[in-house]
Amino acid sequence: MTHLWVRAEQRPNEERVGLTPAGAAALVAKGIRVTVEASRVRALSIEGYAAAGCAIAPENSWPSAPADAIIFGLKELPEDGSPLPHRHILFGHAYKGQPAGRILLQRFKAAGGTLYDLESLVDETGRRVAAFGYWAGYAGAAVALKCWAAQARGGICDPVSTWPGREGLLADLAAELAASNAQQPRALVIGAQGRVGTGAADLCESMGLAVTRWDMAETAHGGPFPEVLEHEIFLNCILARPGCPVLVPAEALDAPRALRVIGDIACDPTSDFSPIRVYDRVTRWSAPALRVHADPVLDVMAIDNLPSLLPVESSEDYAAQLLPSLLALDRLDEGVWARAKVEFDRHAAAL
Repeated sequence: MTHLWVRAEQRPNEERVGLTPAGAAALVAKGIRVTVEASRVRALSIEGYAAAGCAIAPENSWPSAPADAIIFGLKELPEDGSPLPHRHILFGHAYKGQPAGRILLQRFKAAGGTLYDLESLVDETGRRVAAFGYWAGYAGAAVALKCWAAQARGGICDPVSTWPGREGLLADLAAELAASNAQQPRALVIGAQGRVGTGAADLCESMGLAVTRWDMAETAHGGPFPEVLEHEIFLNCILARPGCPVLVPAEALDAPRALRVIGDIACDPTSDFSPIRVYDRVTRWSAPALRVHADPVLDVMAIDNLPSLLPVESSEDYAAQLLPSLLALDRLDEGVWARAKVEFDRHAAAL
């Protein structure tokens, strides 16, 4: 019997989950065994999973799960160097040359485990079957606007924390923008036709900002892109990959510019293909803005778990997208799972 083991997230500020109780009930009804770890922080209560017919396991007990269990989580595993013998479903961030990604692949290779990277679950056309993109864009634009409002008040962005829902976010942000007592900024969203860019543009427009939407046609010439520097806020919503154009080169720091905040929502600063070349590390909930230039000021927001700021909406949306694929877990040698395994094998072999 196929056995899916939903682990508790161990990363700070991570309350999301990739399977709802309703989705778990659908898996159980199909004959898939589901175990869900207890969690002190998960946005959805454990009682719903128990009622759906799931077994409940202690928090963070996945290393001792049965050998045939498929371990499912969202964010990275603890970086303790331990070998990984199980099959894991997670966002590995391991295929773009990231140093931590190579270490993760080595841990799988050392113990004969397999990574089914959630970024590699794609349909026949290569499109991801499930993504947090919309809520990443929505929350990322909100935090970028908070960075701009803090600048307008002469400071830097305060720590952020989970919002109870979309309406709470909008009310909080409206109050901050009003307190800034400054003319509203103009925002440029690159990648505006994708899920991430749509969420970012929707948030900006809900706050009454003028939004310029760019996508592949506007960046096809490869650069340079002086228009980026002509907007007060730039929101990058395109993934770092080979051939990605450089949108903000290092020399932009000293160039004449209106640009004051970069929201690198795609957030892959350690990749060789990063389109933003003015910073080199992610930012955190405790310090959302990295000040990369003082005069004129330029802050970069590059939080890499943005959808966690709206954990209920993002969990429910993502889980609904992913459920059809989870229902096919009993056929790992077909479809999205087979394609993800090929991708893992290719990168593991290259170590």
